[in-house]
Amino acid sequence: MPLALDTPQEAADLAESLLPPLGNRWLRTQAVAARAREAVTAVPEVERDLLVAAAWLHDIGYAPELRETGFHPLDGARHLESLGAPDRLVRLVAHHSGAVYEAEQRGLFAELAVYEREDSPLLDALIYADMTTGPAGQSFDFDRRIDEILVRYEPGSEVHNAISKARPYLGAAVERTRSRIAA
Repeated sequence: MPLALDTPQEAADLAESLLPPLGNRWLRTQAVAARAREAVTAVPEVERDLLVAAAWLHDIGYAPELRETGFHPLDGARHLESLGAPDRLVRLVAHHSGAVYEAEQRGLFAELAVYEREDSPLLDALIYADMTTGPAGQSFDFDRRIDEILVRYEPGSEVHNAISKARPYLGAAVERTRSRIAA
């Protein structure tokens, strides 16, 4: 029987089984989930648990035992799919925070395209939670978070190039979410 990974508790339990050895990655994941809980009013009530579950699981692909491609959104999505997770949760993890931009840089566009990307308040809110949380769980505004990534990754690297290209897309998702929260 598949796990109910689209519930916050099941998602948190799975994340906790994989990420604590990664130190700051685990701290950050907890903070992203907390930020998602703060942003639930940006999505319809029936999607709120799914938002928080996706926030808990968005970075599980960093777990060493799940690494296949070295691209964490894809590795995380594949693992969730293998566990029988709901398709929408798998797709949210696969496409969190503009993953398509980095997939293009890494030559993994076709592999990621297996998972259809949705344009929705739910994906926007997941991007918001991820892109307003620093590398050790700090609360960052969007520009500070993007600048931190660009400093951490060398110019010309896959991540630096992808984030540079994704910045307008990510910024728009963050702004849409802020507007939905304020409404």
